[in-house]
Amino acid sequence: MSPVLPDLLTDVLARHGDRVAVTDADGSLGYAELADRARAAADRLARCDVRSERLRVGLYATNSVDYVVGYLATLFAGAVPFLADSAFGPFDLSRIAEDCGLDLLIHAPDADVRAVVDETLTDDGEFGALAVSRVRRYDTPRPRLLDDTEVCRFTSGSTGRPNCIEFSGAAVSAAAANWVKGTGLAAEDRIACFAALSNGLAFNTSLLAAFLPGASLHLSHGLPTASRVVRLLESTAATRLVAFPALYESIVRRSPKEGFATVRTAISSGAPLRDTVREEFTRLTGVPIHNYYGVAEAGPLTYAADGTGSGLGAPLPGVRLLAEEQGIRVRSESMGSRYLNAPGVFEERVDDEGYYHTGDQGRLLDGTLHLTGRTSRLVNVGGRKIDPIEIAEVLRAASGVLDAVAFEAENQHGEPALAAVVAVEPGVTAQTLRTHCAATLPSFKVPGILRLVDRIPANSIGKPSVEHLRRMLSAPQDN
Repeated sequence: MSPVLPDLLTDVLARHGDRVAVTDADGSLGYAELADRARAAADRLARCDVRSERLRVGLYATNSVDYVVGYLATLFAGAVPFLADSAFGPFDLSRIAEDCGLDLLIHAPDADVRAVVDETLTDDGEFGALAVSRVRRYDTPRPRLLDDTEVCRFTSGSTGRPNCIEFSGAAVSAAAANWVKGTGLAAEDRIACFAALSNGLAFNTSLLAAFLPGASLHLSHGLPTASRVVRLLESTAATRLVAFPALYESIVRRSPKEGFATVRTAISSGAPLRDTVREEFTRLTGVPIHNYYGVAEAGPLTYAADGTGSGLGAPLPGVRLLAEEQGIRVRSESMGSRYLNAPGVFEERVDDEGYYHTGDQGRLLDGTLHLTGRTSRLVNVGGRKIDPIEIAEVLRAASGVLDAVAFEAENQHGEPALAAVVAVEPGVTAQTLRTHCAATLPSFKVPGILRLVDRIPANSIGKPSVEHLRRMLSAPQDN
């Protein structure tokens, strides 16, 4: 089967020529330059001596021009990119490498990849500041990719490990094309993106979607603080801002007086944005926040075109969405195919009509989607889905822990956070538990709120009440 994305990208990069394609703090590339660098890097990948004809290449780095080069190079080499969240720690990264049978890893030279790679293969400049290393071989047989898979991305799920979603080239191109059509993205747009390109928010709205009409993509290094946002917006004269709710909340707290003069559209997704934050952001900056609803397995689904209401907007082109009592079901042209490393789990959530059961609850009012809750147990913190059972199991494995329950709660700013109530023996501290978690889990899975107790209270049927546990968090901590 002939791949879709290499030919599409070849056409797009040639069509837009000298227009600015992508920038970061260290430089910029026009479309023609991006094509040249990606082709050179693809040639280098193709010369790597690995175990398979169809290379599986992990991308494990923060946003940069070099990351975009590495992504395009992987596609041009006829390989499959696996976009791993740079927040994953060594434990999750090694599970991904083994589960998915990675051949190569493109990564920052200082990233802790010792448990995953055997040797570095190139540091001669094709990938800029990034390195390419050979992944060590595991005894586990690696699963076979579907013939039409061209990109793989990851999401947390009920398996307790990152689930690898396979996407066909047709699904990836449809996600980008329908986003462009549904949101009016044009060549004149300049996108300031503060979400990781491995995440669906940025991947669907700011990567291929930016390149299709010839827009420019502007990336930022480091922690996305309010001041860094303002500097990037001013230096690039950005017209679109793409970020998670937490960043908008940070901007509102800082109350910037300038920096948003050229921004016409701010896009938020990953977790619900409070109406008070949306309204205050628009009051401060004059920029409306357009909510977006997407699901990792099904791509971008809705967009709030007017940016004034509290809902998540209407379905995008190519999307069919049903809000029913049992939850939200979706069918889209950008749907993933399956989980490579969790056979049958994805398929169980797709019904006979081809609709994916999202696990969200909501309703459609005048064609606009409003979320009302979750039907699944996953916790949504900063746009990342976390399985609380996985977190509780890690906590229970710590010395001196008797039991643990993890769940979603609100932090001091009223934002969603991962919390855990842990029954412990005398002498166990919150810091020792955080250190224990950090040794196994990526940083975003370490509970931000911990409450230590002698025992976890249970309800009349012997199960802990999450609402009771949430109330405990507001009580003074004895230790």
